[in-house]
Amino acid sequence: MFSFRRALPLFTVLILLSFSSAPMAAPKADLWPFWQTSNPQSTTTVDHSAWQSLLNTYLLVAPQQTRFRYAAVSPQDKSSLNQYIAGLTSRDPRRLNRNEQFAYWVNIYNALTVKVILDHYPVSSITKLGGLFSFGPWDEQLITIDGKKLSLNDIEHRILRPIWQDKRIHYVVNCASLGCPDLLPEVMHADQINAQLDGAARRFINSPKGVDDKGGQVRLSSIYDWYQFDFGSLTDLQKHLNRYRKQPVTLTSPRYDYDWRLNEIR
Repeated sequence: MFSFRRALPLFTVLILLSFSSAPMAAPKADLWPFWQTSNPQSTTTVDHSAWQSLLNTYLLVAPQQTRFRYAAVSPQDKSSLNQYIAGLTSRDPRRLNRNEQFAYWVNIYNALTVKVILDHYPVSSITKLGGLFSFGPWDEQLITIDGKKLSLNDIEHRILRPIWQDKRIHYVVNCASLGCPDLLPEVMHADQINAQLDGAARRFINSPKGVDDKGGQVRLSSIYDWYQFDFGSLTDLQKHLNRYRKQPVTLTSPRYDYDWRLNEIR
């Protein structure tokens, strides 16, 4: 996702935070060249079973929304999550092939997001985290890999988006909010990436939080506003949406909205 820079005056930040649908500018894709290297010949696979086990235990999948049972996570499973993340950070992802890399970065992003919530729980919204002058924790350096400190924004906007250049990435990285595309019920698999990306896109675009078309009055997720650079013009966006929509939508002057409340269930 994105965050406001710390240079903003406190008064301005407080005013902006009071409007969940206020216009916001998301970070641009800005390649971090260090992470661009891969090993096409590598047959090494990364074990994400610990993350899958947590999803199986605490993620509730419903027709329109997946929710996470943060309050129910046991101390043992919190430790398991920490160990899983530590195991990933001890690897050099540049030695993996491209598909394994993609699965690596998506899974570590989503696992880190859940860890951030658990580390501060109870909290009503991820936007409440990250310090007084921040809109969320996305700029916080949470992990170190190969001697490089990384934030969630680094993973999404400096690695995933610029390297893979696939708009469907927005459907598989989760921000722990009700307005966000659902947290994947299955870990990202290197040998199923395209199918999982299409499935996540289809689920979000056919949900009211993605596209809500009532009598021609179309409300879209603010994701399509924040990331216009990725999705293109309204014509381009309409074509993208209708590739996955059960009922085609026509875009003229859509409204945008986003629900930042925590995606939890007790």
